[in-house]
Amino acid sequence: MTEEDTYKTIEVATEGIIFKEKNSKFFGFAYPVLNEDDVKFHLETLKKEHHAARHWCYAYQLGTETISYRANDDGEPNNSAGLPIYGQIQSFQVTNILIVVVRYFGGVKLGVGGLISAYKTTAQLTLEASKIIKKTINKDFLIVFDYKNMNTAMRIIKEKNLNITNQKLELDCEITISVRKKEADAVFEIFNHLFEIDIKEI
Repeated sequence: MTEEDTYKTIEVATEGIIFKEKNSKFFGFAYPVLNEDDVKFHLETLKKEHHAARHWCYAYQLGTETISYRANDDGEPNNSAGLPIYGQIQSFQVTNILIVVVRYFGGVKLGVGGLISAYKTTAQLTLEASKIIKKTINKDFLIVFDYKNMNTAMRIIKEKNLNITNQKLELDCEITISVRKKEADAVFEIFNHLFEIDIKEI
């Protein structure tokens, strides 16, 4: 069983995993993505690189606690491409990922069953070739304080080994920290009890 504040994703893009079936060539691509703009960018790039292909079928999943996903058959028979690809995303339990399978038609029709098998296998091979990593689900907090309270704030950040993602250290100081979900409440309470230091979740 996985801890509730971790998730799996891929570290870097995996490109050009090939699967052949009856003269058709299927190329699998996997990309780490954080939003739909990332998805759009990779799809547009692939379509330029593989402009001679017949289909660019894909599935993606975004999010850790609130999940959004999409599966697209891109002209293949209904549910013969996008869903088999998405099924592999679920099977490998990864998120924040886009998998695209680019098909070059080889002149022989595969039938719906053949297509489902080919898209599923290509997605599976692509994920098997990917470097899957585990990440923690984090909460972000903004800490605001006067410069004179800097030492107090920094001491806690150092003691708790907190990750600073952004900071503005002037007369009014602002530090953004990223805290693992299961430790977030305790960290919030520490700062919340301090006089002259404000903390809020962002």
